[in-house]
Amino acid sequence: MKGSDYVADFLARKGVRAVFELSGGMITHLLDSIHRRGAIRIVSVHHEQAAAFAADAVGRVTGTPGVALATSGPGATNLLTGIGSCYFDSSPAVFLTGQVNRYEQKGERPIRQLGFQETDIVAMAKPVTKAAWTVRSPEELPESLERAFAVAASGRPGPVLVDVPMDVQRIEADFREESRPVVGEEGARQVEESQWSLLFEALGKAKRPLILAGGGVRASRARQHFRDLVRLLGIPVVNSLLAVDVLPFADPLRVGLIGSYGNRWANLTLGRSDCLLVLGSRLDVRQTGSETEAFKGDRPIFHVDCDAGEINNRVRGCVPVEADLREFLAAAIPRAAALGAWPSRGDWLAEIGALRSRWPDTGELEGIPGINPNDFMHQVSAAFTDAFGYVVDVGQHQMWAAQSLALSTGQQFLTSGGMGSMGFGLPAALGVAALDETRPVVVIAGDGGLQCNIQELQTVVRNRFPLKIVAVDNGCHGMVRQFQQSYFDGRYQSTLWGYSAPDFAAVARAYGLEARAVGDPQDVPVAIDWLRATGSAPALLHVKIDTFANAYPKIAFGRPITEMEPESAPLGQEGT
Repeated sequence: MKGSDYVADFLARKGVRAVFELSGGMITHLLDSIHRRGAIRIVSVHHEQAAAFAADAVGRVTGTPGVALATSGPGATNLLTGIGSCYFDSSPAVFLTGQVNRYEQKGERPIRQLGFQETDIVAMAKPVTKAAWTVRSPEELPESLERAFAVAASGRPGPVLVDVPMDVQRIEADFREESRPVVGEEGARQVEESQWSLLFEALGKAKRPLILAGGGVRASRARQHFRDLVRLLGIPVVNSLLAVDVLPFADPLRVGLIGSYGNRWANLTLGRSDCLLVLGSRLDVRQTGSETEAFKGDRPIFHVDCDAGEINNRVRGCVPVEADLREFLAAAIPRAAALGAWPSRGDWLAEIGALRSRWPDTGELEGIPGINPNDFMHQVSAAFTDAFGYVVDVGQHQMWAAQSLALSTGQQFLTSGGMGSMGFGLPAALGVAALDETRPVVVIAGDGGLQCNIQELQTVVRNRFPLKIVAVDNGCHGMVRQFQQSYFDGRYQSTLWGYSAPDFAAVARAYGLEARAVGDPQDVPVAIDWLRATGSAPALLHVKIDTFANAYPKIAFGRPITEMEPESAPLGQEGT
C-alpha cells in the first residue's frame, strides 16, 4: 500500500471524523488518499492558522486529537500559532506536515535550503509541542503515527507534529504495525491516604470553603465527575477563563469568573474564602493578580494538577496534589460520600449572593452610551439556550462574554487562553461545526479579531455551517486601547489611531451570508430574534458599541485580587 493510503486508513481507525487543511504540493498524496478512502471529511480552509485552530477545537470538544494538515515551508509555519494554542491550553492535536523528498533535503550541507520550500518545521515546533519529529523511512510511519496519537492524548494533553517527506507518502511498502502497543506519557502518581485525610478535614472545618476550577477539568474529560463531587460537598465554585462551562449558569453553587477581569463578586468571594481547593488551574497572573502572597494569605490551598511543575510555581505554600484530575475526582467522590453529610453552606452562599447583588456585572458599565456589552451577552444567551455553546475570540468582548454569558446545561465555552490569539474564534467554530451541524454555534468576535481570519467566512458559506456570528465592534483594539488609556495618557497609536474596520454586515453579505447591524439598545431584542430566526443558515450580526467601553472590573495592578478598577487605582504598570 502507498504511504498516504496507510495514513488515511490509520486516521479513520483512530476515530478522526474531519481533517482541516489548505492544499499544497507536499500534502497532495495525503489529501488524495483521504479523499479516495472517503471515511473522513476534508474541510478546506483559506489559511493554515485556521486549520490549526479548528483542530484545537476538535481536540477540546472530543478528547480525540484534532488533525490538521499543511504543506512544507509557509504552510507548516502558518500552523505554529494554532499549535501553540493547543500547547498552552492542553488541547490534544496531531499536525501532519508534508516535507520535501528525502533526497531534496539539505542534511548537513552548510546551505540554507536545498529543496523548494524546505523548512525545518520540527525544530520550530518543538518549543510549543509535546513532541515533534520527522518520519525518516517508510518503516517508521506506523509507529510514528501511533506514538503521535498516544502522546497527544495522554498525561497533560497537547499537540504533536509529524513531518512526513513526500517520497514516504507516495512509496509502496508493506506498512506493518508494531505488535506491541505504543504508550503515551505515564500518569501522575496516586494520591496518598494522608493527603485525602488532610484535604477532607480542612474542607469540613472551613466556614467559607471554595473550589477554583480551571481548564484541567475539560482537558481531563472530567466535567461530570467534577459536578458530582461539587454537589456532594455543597461547596461553591469559582472558575478561570477556560472553565466558564464547568457549571451551568443557574447552578446554585456557581459563583462566577475570577481573575484580571473576573466578576467583582467572584474575586471578593475568592478573597474571603478560608480554604481553597484548586482543580486543574495554573494560577497564572491573569487569575491571581501580581500579589501572590496576598492571594495565598493564611488559608490552606490544595492544588491538584497532573503537571507537577504548575504546583507551587507562582503561589507558594500550597499543599501539592499531583494527580490526573479525572482519576482524582473519581476517587474523591466515594471517599467524600463515605464521610457522611457535609456541613450546610447556607450562610456562606447567602454572603456570596449579597456580593453578587451589590456588584452586578451589568452595573460595571452603567450609563455607558449605546449598547451595554454585559447586558447584551445576557440577551444573546437567553435566545440561544439550545445552541452547542459559544466560541469566543480574544479581546474585551472575550471578558464580557466570560463575565456574563448565561450557559445552559450541556453548553460549552471555547476560547484561547494561554496563547490569547486574536483570530481564534471563527476558525475554532469551524472545527465544532464540522463535528455537529445539527445545532447552531454562536461565535463572539471583536472587530479586530474577526479581521484576523475573516477569510474563513468563505469556508462557512461553502460548507453551510450553522454559525451565528456576533461581531462586537468598538472600532478599535479595545483591550490595548484601555491599557493605553491607563498608562499612556490616552495616546491610542495603532489601537484607535491608524486602525479601522469595515462594515461587517456588508462584508458578510459579499461572502453570501445573511447579515444585519444593530447599534441602538432598543433594537437589540429584534436583532437577536432575527439572528435566531435564520435557523440552520450561517448569519452575522454586526453589533456596534461605544469605542471607549472598558472591560471592568479589572484587578488594579499591584493590589490584591479583591481591589479592582475603576474603584481602585493600579499601583504600577502591568507587564502582561
